[in-house]
Parts: sequence; C-alpha cells; structure tokens
Amino acid sequence: MLIPVVLSGGAGTRLWPVSREGHPKTFMRLADGSSLLQKTYARALACNDVSEVLTITNRDYYFHSKNVWHSQTSAGSTPRFLLEPFGRNTAPALLLGALKIRARHGDDAVMLVLPADHLIENLEHFIADVQAAAQLASQGYLVTFGIQPTHPESGFGYIRASEKIPSSEGYRVGGFIEKPSAEKAESFIRAGGHYWNSGMFCFTVQALLEAFSRHAPQLLAQGEACWEASVRKRTDAHCDIDEATFSQIEDISIDYAIMEKGENVIVLPARFDWSDIGSWHALSQLVAPDEHGNRSIGEVINIDSSNCFIQSEDRLVATIGLDDMVIVDTPDALLVSRRDQTQKVREVVKQLKQRDHATYKLHRTVSRPWGTYTVLEDSGRYKIKRIEVKPGASLSLQLHYHRSEHWIVVCGMARVVNGDKEMLVNTNESTYIPAGHRHRLENPGVVELVMIEVQSGDYLGEDDIVRFQDNYGRT
Repeated sequence: MLIPVVLSGGAGTRLWPVSREGHPKTFMRLADGSSLLQKTYARALACNDVSEVLTITNRDYYFHSKNVWHSQTSAGSTPRFLLEPFGRNTAPALLLGALKIRARHGDDAVMLVLPADHLIENLEHFIADVQAAAQLASQGYLVTFGIQPTHPESGFGYIRASEKIPSSEGYRVGGFIEKPSAEKAESFIRAGGHYWNSGMFCFTVQALLEAFSRHAPQLLAQGEACWEASVRKRTDAHCDIDEATFSQIEDISIDYAIMEKGENVIVLPARFDWSDIGSWHALSQLVAPDEHGNRSIGEVINIDSSNCFIQSEDRLVATIGLDDMVIVDTPDALLVSRRDQTQKVREVVKQLKQRDHATYKLHRTVSRPWGTYTVLEDSGRYKIKRIEVKPGASLSLQLHYHRSEHWIVVCGMARVVNGDKEMLVNTNESTYIPAGHRHRLENPGVVELVMIEVQSGDYLGEDDIVRFQDNYGRT
C-alpha cells in the first residue's frame, strides 16, 4: 500500500508579497490558475494503488487545505490530516506521520513523502520513478529522490552517489552536502554523480521507525509520547497534535536525524522535471516571454522594457524603459526589485515581522472555513469588510466586547442570530449588532452570500471574539 504524505508548511518568504505567513506559497495560484498544493494532490493521486493521502500541515491551514482537496480530487480517495500547532521541521512531522499510518495500515505501508511547494509537470516519468522507489522501499531501503543538476546551484543541498544497487536505478548515498559555494557547485557538475536534494523520500513505516530507533532513539520516544498524548484529539479525518508534548520534540530535519546517518539510504536519480519555485525568478520561468523577454501575469503594458517579470492582481501596471526588473503588485503591498536581487525578499519579510506589520502575515482577503473576508478600509476606530459566505456555511455563534457591527446584505440572503432574535435579512437590507450581543451569520441559500460589514469601536482586532458554538471546532 502506497500512502502519499504531503508536507505542507513554511511561509515561502522569498515569494512575498503574494506568499504570506497566513497564506503560504502552497496556496498561491500559478499562471495556469492552479495552486502548488492542488498540483501536489493531483500528482499523488496519479500514482498506482493510492486510496488515501495524508497531509501534514499547520492547524491554521486545515480548512483551506481541505477545500483545495475537495476542489479538484475525485471519488475513491480519502484525505487525512495531521495538524501541527506550530512548525517543528521534517523529522518530527514524518515520525508522527509514520505512527499515524502504522496505527491504520501497519508496518509494511510505504510512505511517499512529497513537499507541497514543488512543481513537477512530467507525470509519466514521476509515476515510473515512484514505482521504482516503492520497490526499493519494500526491500527495506530509505530512498531519496535526487534531481539531476541543470546548472551550478549554491542554493540547494547535494547528494553524492556511490556504488550502484544491483538490478535497480538507485545508488548508495556517499554523502549529503549542505548548500555549497559556487565553486564547489561547479566542481560537482564537472565530476558528475552529484544530485540536488529534492526533499522527497520513499520508505516503509517499519524502515523509518527502525532508523529512528537506531539513530535518534530520544526523538522516537518524544514522538511516541506526543502521539499518545494526541489520542483524544484524533478523528477518522484528522488528528490535532498535542501542543505541550510536541514542543518537547527536537526541532530537526529528517536529513540530519536519519538520512545522513543511515546505512541503507539510497538516492534514486529522478527522470522527471522539478522546480521548488523558490524565488520570483523561478516562478517567472513558468510564464511565456514576449518578443522582448518580458513575462507578465495580469494587465500589463510594457514600453521600451525588456527581460522583466510583472505580476498584478487587481490593476493595470505600466512600465517604461525598464530592464531586468521584477514587479509584483498586490492590493496592500508592492515589490520592486532587480531580477538578480530577489533572493533578498526574505530580508523584507524579516523587517516586517520586526515591525509587526500586518502584511508579513495576511492579505487583505483572508480565507476562513465558511468563506472569505476582505478588509476594504481600516481607520483605527472603524473598519469596513466585504464578507462572502459559502452556501450552507455559517460563522460561529460569538460576541465582541469592544466593537459593534452593522451588516448590509448586497447579494443573497442571510439568516442572522442577533441576541435573542433570529431573522432573515434579504438583499439591500441590514441589521445592527451592538457590542456584547451574541450573534451569528449563516447563508441558508444556494448562492454566495455577500455583505458589507462596518465595525465601530475602541478596539477592532481579530482576537476580540468569544465563540460559544462553531461548526469547525474553533471554540
């Protein structure tokens, strides 16, 4: 049995301002309209003998991830989720994933580990390589996929291959090399036998847990204690990882904890294409250039400009006389950079975090289990939002201590609980929610409910909310 394990974490800081902490790059829509997470799910389900996919992600991304799954998957496959309270690197994630899979399917299940932020287009070669990796994994090997380098790259780790495994395409691993200097990267290309470390793996549950027992016994004990502590938070569909015991697990990658120490580790040279979409330069390569080398997403006019990448979500962007520039325009933040400097975007995000600036974490439009809200204006003592509620969905029964709210329905019909009253509010009608009143908004219709919310008060933070009942387990 092959169980794809999708690792969906990390903020993708090099792709700010589109990627944010609350909306990481796995949810970004590419030029073709699909997100990286959608493509990863499709790739996982294209493999043979897959009836279940386990996603390991942050608790805050659960509902968005589930919506992505249901938006593009077919019947016959089951999504399951392992929800982290905070990031703890790949070793704890895969250890807990192995324990979860063992509880359902036993020691012989084969785990196919797929980071959600990679792009692979050639499915035929991908499926063939997965089959080869699964065969090696069933023999007890820990398999890692190596990517044939196309150029000297100092931003990736490398794997050095040694002797060939008989009757297979795999090689024993002769060593893992951290991100090398440019000179070393060039020497690896000349020497051959060196591959980019993709962070993709294949192994049985038993082989992985035995490797933890041999090379990281304390980590294994911590993971088993965390798994047992999480028992009351498990359902058939998802498991909330216990926060207290999870915080005690060592924060370490699977490479450092296991792969670099294991004697049964194999690198399988991948035949499929691969990109980690780790920068704006990498993402721009997915867009066809015009006759001047410009690549554009959105409404763009270029005059006497060349070799630029411009992405705009909501408005026209015009360039004049630019060369080798990257321009990314979102409703609340604008990035302008030389193409060869885009790796420094993470320094921008670092400064935003230090200032506690909202744009490092959230977009103006924020996804919620019930739909989305968009902040139209925020002026200290009042805030205006556009709220969309999916058919059949509802917000929690809640109250606010510091703000009142005025709701105006502009499309659809709302069922509203306001204090002791319940009412239907139709298009072009409104209702007022005083501070301290219990209230709830529901869409009882079959079309999207759209309304404008006007908040007034001395504090308008999103944490001024007390939930009494919630359909999504957020009380």
